[in-house]
Amino acid sequence: MSLTLTQARAIIDAALDQARADGAQPLAVVVLDAGAHPVATVREDGASLFRFDIAKAKAAGALGMGADTRVIATRAASNPVFFQSVVAATGGRLALSPGGVLIRDVEGAVMGAVGISGDTGDCDEACAIAGILVAGLSHGDVK
Repeated sequence: MSLTLTQARAIIDAALDQARADGAQPLAVVVLDAGAHPVATVREDGASLFRFDIAKAKAAGALGMGADTRVIATRAASNPVFFQSVVAATGGRLALSPGGVLIRDVEGAVMGAVGISGDTGDCDEACAIAGILVAGLSHGDVK
């Protein structure tokens, strides 16, 4: 099942609704399909210069490593040389901070990923998960 534009826009809208309800800083949100191609992106007014790039690196990193960026960041803490090498080898397409979340269909297959940047990693991740759930999809890591 392919991630649709309608689903991606629902994820973005719900993520931003959650951000505003939580009083978050302005966010950038990037939704990628399973091939890491952009489906939809948005940058809120006031989001700082690199937020889009960081959000994209979170989403692409989750897809490329097969895990949410929270999990990847934990792994990187115990193996920093390897993960620095991955960041270099991928041209910076991996951000080691929560906020990159895999998007799954109801059967658990990866459909894409959402990356959010602008507030704390915890807030970015919570907004991503809220968006995924409102869109009627699932999230989480490959076990």
